[in-house]
Amino acid sequence: MAKAFKYGRKGITGQLEPAERELLRSLFDDVISMLEPDMRVDEDPLAALVGLDMQAREPTDRALRRLLPNVMKNDAEASLEFRRLTERSLRESKVGALKAAALGLDKDELVLTPADARHWSTALNDVRLVLAERLDIRDDADAGHVHLMQDWSQAEDVESYLALVYNFTTWLQESLVQAMLHSLEPRR
Repeated sequence: MAKAFKYGRKGITGQLEPAERELLRSLFDDVISMLEPDMRVDEDPLAALVGLDMQAREPTDRALRRLLPNVMKNDAEASLEFRRLTERSLRESKVGALKAAALGLDKDELVLTPADARHWSTALNDVRLVLAERLDIRDDADAGHVHLMQDWSQAEDVESYLALVYNFTTWLQESLVQAMLHSLEPRR
């Protein structure tokens, strides 16, 4: 069973069982596949290098839209322009964090540097955003319903399984953020 992240002499540490590591690796890979930008044959290499994507459009997948939201709700044209200028680099940054976090999944005990902890926090947040969208979490009542699912033996369908995975990643992220905050406190 996973042990919560904590801050100590070695830095931020946590422990995951092999099945938990494989679950996280699979989740990270799924989100990476959603985020990796499509390479086009006719793409300008300089534009790609500096992060421009003049073909970018608002995603049709709700979960991807949650990861890459419009910046202005009431101005579709300005949001589209901003998306074209920034989306590629945002996608690459998120993919980089997910891949960096996945690298740490080869060991039972995780020992995170401050940079590793930021990657993990970003990766877990993006996974949770996708799961929340798949579970149709819109408000506190929806979240409360999902948090009621705590027993893996009760998982009877995809939704209950996703709820358990969401709860696990939420717990893991909460413990990581608490350890990160604890690492910022002055030592006595």
